[in-house]
Amino acid sequence: MLEIKVTKTTTPKEKPDQNNLGFGTHYTDHMFRMDYTEGQGWHSPRIEPYQPISLDPAAMVFHYAQESFEGMKAYRTAEGQVQLFRPEKNAERLQSTHERLCIPTIPVEDFVQAVKALVDVDRDWVPSAPGTSLYLRPFTIATEPHLGVKPSATYEFIVIASPSGAYYAEGLDPVKIYVEDEYVRATPGGTGFIKCGGNYAASLAGQMKAHELGYSQVLWLDGVERKYVEEVGSMNCFFKIDGVIRTAPTVGTVLPGITRMSCIELLRDWGYTVDCDSRLSIQEVMEAAHAGKLEEVFGTGTAAVVSPVGKLYYEGDEVTVNDGNIGQVTQRLYDTLTGIQWGVLPDEKGWIVKV
Repeated sequence: MLEIKVTKTTTPKEKPDQNNLGFGTHYTDHMFRMDYTEGQGWHSPRIEPYQPISLDPAAMVFHYAQESFEGMKAYRTAEGQVQLFRPEKNAERLQSTHERLCIPTIPVEDFVQAVKALVDVDRDWVPSAPGTSLYLRPFTIATEPHLGVKPSATYEFIVIASPSGAYYAEGLDPVKIYVEDEYVRATPGGTGFIKCGGNYAASLAGQMKAHELGYSQVLWLDGVERKYVEEVGSMNCFFKIDGVIRTAPTVGTVLPGITRMSCIELLRDWGYTVDCDSRLSIQEVMEAAHAGKLEEVFGTGTAAVVSPVGKLYYEGDEVTVNDGNIGQVTQRLYDTLTGIQWGVLPDEKGWIVKV
């Protein structure tokens, strides 16, 4: 159990318009911070006013990218209750990221306590307008000033919060996806299965190319054979082909998304066959589309929850999915997940943690 010291701001910010939040542009009054020192472990947990971070120019995060992050949300129900969605899963995934990057792990219970404590202090910042939430960004950075390549001896774990609306401007309208066949997001043995900034920096070139061609996001192929579908943008991707729902296996190059695992559980409860163990080639996807068997495609992730795909473009061939409309399964998943998250539907899975 962390003994968290709380220092509240003396100059509260003006809260933004709940109906015009955007995503990740506003920040609450406070932040959580905790330090790590080699030989001492994690220490000095505290909540203090949101402020710039002062780091030595030689801090190792700048030079060797030893950092990690998570993404999660706090939701306000119609009754005013504030709640989180499966925060222990974010904590477990952060531990996996830390292990891969040689960063000391944070106990699951400490992670959850830190997030809950910050949300509680900034409870008034959790928006209540439809479709809004308090986006939470826990992250860890290497702070030791050292230019030799090695794990840092010091770190800082920080949690910030941002009242946000929809991630995509399109909302729940189906988006156009460009299948990337030049750049690679992840390779076996790399860091594709964890959340670290380097993964996202490497994805920007493909994303910018897609935007220039008029597409909203990139569908990434595997980094070895360049033929198997993996993630779409920063989301996991699902394909409903001839009644079977398929998604790439999380075997080292695909992030094990919390929304992904939640969708798989719900789909199986509803009686669908879900194949998340075998790889699916882009050729199979395009052939299914031309044969009228590609029934739905959608991405899943914390920020957008479920995002339908209306068009796919691959090597000069563009196909339309479900006549460009949101599919029945996609809509049901979105309605069910958001219903549980905002307290409209009962939490029969035990996924909700109240603050």
